[in-house]
Amino acid sequence: MAKSRQNRWRFNRQVNLAVVVQLALLASLIVGSWVNLQRQLYILQHDVSRILECQKDFQQKVKALATESVGHEYRLQTLEKDMPKLRAERDVY
Repeated sequence: MAKSRQNRWRFNRQVNLAVVVQLALLASLIVGSWVNLQRQLYILQHDVSRILECQKDFQQKVKALATESVGHEYRLQTLEKDMPKLRAERDVY
């Protein structure tokens, strides 16, 4: 039985200072990356919100232009209908 105990793996409880420093650096890198990621997400959210606002403004301008364009189209159709009549009156004089 004594031999079976000696053949077992033993966990060495000594921790090297270099391992502690590496773990601390790794933890700080993880935290720093997380903070940077959160900041980038906030900036992205702000940019997307701004783009949506600009898109709404642009849509309103396009609607206004479409309405104005329809009005001009009706005017043009009216002028085209009246054009032969106006030419006939002009030829009379």
